[in-house]
Amino acid sequence: MLHISLTELIIINSVEDIMRHNTKDTTLEKNYIQKWRFLIQEYELTKTKRHPHFRFVSDFYKHHNTCRQTFLKYYNRFKVSRQDCHLLPQKRGPKWKTRRPLVFVEQKVIQERIKGNNRYEIHAILKPKLKKHTPSPSGIYNILRRENLNRLKPVMKANKRKIIKEKAGELGHIDCHYLSKDLIVNSAKRYYLVCVMDDFSRIAWAEVVEDIKSLSVMFATLKSLNLIHSEYKIPFEEVMTDNGSEFSSKTNKEHHPFERMLLELGIKHRYTKPYRPQTNGKVERFWRTLNEDLIEGTTFDSIDHFKEELMQYLIYYNNVRCHQGINGLAPKAFLEAAL
Repeated sequence: MLHISLTELIIINSVEDIMRHNTKDTTLEKNYIQKWRFLIQEYELTKTKRHPHFRFVSDFYKHHNTCRQTFLKYYNRFKVSRQDCHLLPQKRGPKWKTRRPLVFVEQKVIQERIKGNNRYEIHAILKPKLKKHTPSPSGIYNILRRENLNRLKPVMKANKRKIIKEKAGELGHIDCHYLSKDLIVNSAKRYYLVCVMDDFSRIAWAEVVEDIKSLSVMFATLKSLNLIHSEYKIPFEEVMTDNGSEFSSKTNKEHHPFERMLLELGIKHRYTKPYRPQTNGKVERFWRTLNEDLIEGTTFDSIDHFKEELMQYLIYYNNVRCHQGINGLAPKAFLEAAL
């Protein structure tokens, strides 16, 4: 008969218990923590120029065959908490409740997209309402792609025109344009154009100026606003310009000619985002059309000759020329149809 001592029995039971509960073995975790503590010590010695072998941090990464991003992730996490548990691998994969927007947020994004807004416009519209829950423009794009709304459909484009720009005069675009020096025969003097365009109907008028100082631009704009109001009955509520000194003054609006004119007329002044001429894209497109139809490859006998031709072209542009952006109608016809 085999006799087993009490001590041997305890050892056997302990081994069996360990074998039955091998998931409780912390050897792997201890090795992992020991490894990262060693790497952190090496890293800090290298950073302070006290390591006997590594001169640069890149030498440290290369020697230990570790990725910079991975190491710094663990290192920064440990430096904040000083807990060994943060040196262990964390649960991987997306956390649904923190990384994906809430359902009602996605619904808000979809509603604004159906109106024809792009991701940047949606972000700007939702930010005052949703605050910290507002998804980023890239997050909004991911929502639109999941819903197959990342490309504008014709219905969306029509909705944007119908909902955002409901009437003439709601928003005007104002811009300056440089004319070529060889536009006038035997004259090297440079001239400029100042244009006012109605966003809704595309009705536009431009005036020639000899410089783009604020006072000159103000008088040209005032003349264009009066002409558009008298000929097409369009009073403007808001106008948009770039941030040029001829249009804006961030410090003293009351003493800036252009800003003061708008204040006197009760017209709200909006500004384009810096380095984004697309915000004022309609008037930018007008300059291209004007250049192709009237200016390119043409010279004029005098500035008065050019002014006469410009006036005739603007009448043609507003009353006759068909515009693809307003359903193939001339601006005047589109305006009359909308009344």
